[in-house]
Amino acid sequence: MSIRKALMRLVVLAALVLLAVPSFADSQVRIVRLSDVEGNVQIDRNIGQGYEKAFLNLPLTRGVKLRAKDAGRAEIEFENGSTLRIIPGTVIEIPELSLRDSGAKVTAVKLQEGTAYLNFNEAKDDEFTLTFGREKIVLTHSVHMRVAMEDTDATLAVFKGDVEVTGPSGTVQLGKKQTATFDLANQDKYTLAKNLDKDPYDAWDKQQEDYHQRYLASSYTNSSPYVYGMSDLNYYGNYSYVQGYGTMWQPYFTGAGWDPFMNGSWVWYPGFGYTWVSSYPWGWTPYRYGSWMYVPNYGWGWQPGGSGLAWNTVPRVMNPPRQFIPLQPPATSAHSTIVVQRGPSVAAAGAANKVVIRDDSAGLGIPRGSIRNLGKVSQQVRQEGSVTTKVHTMPVRMERVPSASPAAQGSSMSGSSTSRTPATGRVRSPRMSSPAPMPRSAPAPHSSTPHTSPK
Repeated sequence: MSIRKALMRLVVLAALVLLAVPSFADSQVRIVRLSDVEGNVQIDRNIGQGYEKAFLNLPLTRGVKLRAKDAGRAEIEFENGSTLRIIPGTVIEIPELSLRDSGAKVTAVKLQEGTAYLNFNEAKDDEFTLTFGREKIVLTHSVHMRVAMEDTDATLAVFKGDVEVTGPSGTVQLGKKQTATFDLANQDKYTLAKNLDKDPYDAWDKQQEDYHQRYLASSYTNSSPYVYGMSDLNYYGNYSYVQGYGTMWQPYFTGAGWDPFMNGSWVWYPGFGYTWVSSYPWGWTPYRYGSWMYVPNYGWGWQPGGSGLAWNTVPRVMNPPRQFIPLQPPATSAHSTIVVQRGPSVAAAGAANKVVIRDDSAGLGIPRGSIRNLGKVSQQVRQEGSVTTKVHTMPVRMERVPSASPAAQGSSMSGSSTSRTPATGRVRSPRMSSPAPMPRSAPAPHSSTPHTSPK
């Protein structure tokens, strides 16, 4: 085993020791991560403000609703690395997101309209329920599937694993590469197809899943229930041993003037108060757990541990430089989102799929997995100050015309069963092609010190 891999394993194990203790054991509250946002995505955080703009790394709590409009797409990442992705014209709700006294996690997701991809990783004693229309799926082991809700029918396609669906027409079992179509206007009677009805967004879903699998270390992927955000740490930065301080993680593209709080937002949550949300594409785990430490001649690095039993609403800071201004939550009762932007980001280079990466950008604006060998590019940027490089993204963005139902509008088995081999023949909404997705840019932060947990 190489020294780098050994160090990375040590830091991961230290993080997992911390994370293995259930957060919010008394309140039974959980958070999951809004891990990818592209285009027009809106969120109702269940705080009485209705729909507002959604952005990367928002903590999601029980009762939230998420919808993707126009060309919008989004991904939710759960603690054990399970993911739920939505495409244009989709609305979902998370009515349950809690923690039992035993430590088992209870999750319920409701697909109200549109299409969702779920890649569920089995976790002992956890409960994950997905409902669409009057159909219900209780997941007990790993499965990868797609669920689509149209006006008159709903379709479930299973890529891997198997599921059991219960509804008005009874129970139906689906295995790998099978599709079930439910007639919503006829007591949800279903038909089965021994193949998959392909969707243009399947390629996007696969691309995102491949990214997570590639950058998650197999040594801990299957052994811990808390791995969300780890694939981003492995892609956007690296671990190193710092004499006198131990093993630390540091993002690429960080010069002498960079600090971890240059880009982000203050977002208010009932019971928690203002919570710091980082704009960096890797900005989940280092801000929710552990602490940031400043090391002379090395800069800022993140270390797991030291954050107690609860996740950090304000990142913990240790050994800050003399000129550092501590990050403090806003002293306001307005509960509005406050954006902080002090650092550079990636800029378009004037040519298709090319960007200019500058020092101190810390990966901001670089879509995950879009640049090969990011560590090598970081070394070039450190030597030259900036680098123009090609961004590898999907060749086209597929767009679905959103449904015109009221849920898509708003402000800021016993039953008859037949087996067939042809495609289901569903009539889909029209799609259009447009240029490849541009790099994301979410809101941004300031500097910090205190560590708080929900009241």
